[in-house]
Amino acid sequence: MKEGRFHQYGGQYVPETLMNAVLEVEKAYEYFKKDPDFCKELETLYHEYAGRPSLLYYAKKMTEDLSGAKIYLKREDLNHTGSHKINNVLGQVLLAKKMGKTRVIAETGAGQHGVATATAAALMGLECEIFMGKEDTDRQVLNVYRMELLGAKVHPVTSGTMTLKDAVNETMREWTKRVEDTHYVLGSVMGPHPFPTIVRDFQKVIGKEIKAQLQEVEGKLPDAIVACVGGGSNAMGAFYEFLNDPSVALYGCEAAGLGVNHPKNAATIANGTEGIFHGMKSYFCQDEYGQIAPVYSISAGLDYPGIGPEHAMLHDTNRATYVPVTDDEAVEAFEYLSRTEGIIPAIESAHAVAYAKKLAPTMGKDSILVINISGRGDKDVAAIARYRGVKLYD
Repeated sequence: MKEGRFHQYGGQYVPETLMNAVLEVEKAYEYFKKDPDFCKELETLYHEYAGRPSLLYYAKKMTEDLSGAKIYLKREDLNHTGSHKINNVLGQVLLAKKMGKTRVIAETGAGQHGVATATAAALMGLECEIFMGKEDTDRQVLNVYRMELLGAKVHPVTSGTMTLKDAVNETMREWTKRVEDTHYVLGSVMGPHPFPTIVRDFQKVIGKEIKAQLQEVEGKLPDAIVACVGGGSNAMGAFYEFLNDPSVALYGCEAAGLGVNHPKNAATIANGTEGIFHGMKSYFCQDEYGQIAPVYSISAGLDYPGIGPEHAMLHDTNRATYVPVTDDEAVEAFEYLSRTEGIIPAIESAHAVAYAKKLAPTMGKDSILVINISGRGDKDVAAIARYRGVKLYD
């Protein structure tokens, strides 16, 4: 990989007003990632604040029900704030503080990244503002309240489709106004270099733990790892440790909404083409004129028209396989894992569970499949109830 590039993907496609800020982040990260004090402080936060290592749980009932591979769940939903997002945010907010920044801003879709950013900002004493599509603030009211409770100011974004794409636009616009005291805590393995690398590095703890924990209980590598993909941070975190282990198959599950052939989907690899957006070159859902197309998913966290550049490279080189999962399949998987193992997953993670349900029966009983449960489903219970036509009352 060249600096900031994953084959032809990645890069730094930003306006001149942001170039110095991006270079400042790159220089600071290159310094602090080698600083023993920074690494020790982050390690302590992971263990004593976030609750790492997260559990690797043997899903015995699911394994028996599907009659195929032995299934383990990587329980990122048990982290403080309820998702893998805290791994990246603790690293980035700590980095911002070391850089002398007093304010952090972030975009969020389902609210998990916004809650994690507000949490870390409260912990480290930084001002925090979150940009969230108006549509998503309506879908994720509980997470909006959690962010405000943690001291963050939440800005509903009313431009475009009022979802994650528009929240990213607005956050980048805000960053150009106050680069001197503000760090943009980008939430996924996307955006201009160095963000895809920074977020990947802070999330790779997931795969490291999977490898060590599975070695301890099974004495071998997994045969397959399955994770959901929007921008792709939890998947890259789970995959990275295994990129040089060719026996481990890697599956990213993208949101097909109402179907890959229906206008309402967010299946970037299935339907996307190469383009430049949000500071990076990657695959994006685009219309016939090369404009970014509106996308849709029941999951606000996967409702994004692009995918991180390292995932684009892994797709091109066939190191990872990307598969579409529809809303119906994800909702059924959400209910299935809840009933079968007593674990309510985030609707994002349910996309991975849905594909694992298809994959596991095709694998031998000596095979091992790991599903990355990237977040917990409390935030999605009301949405699933509405999907099923169930009325809830406070």
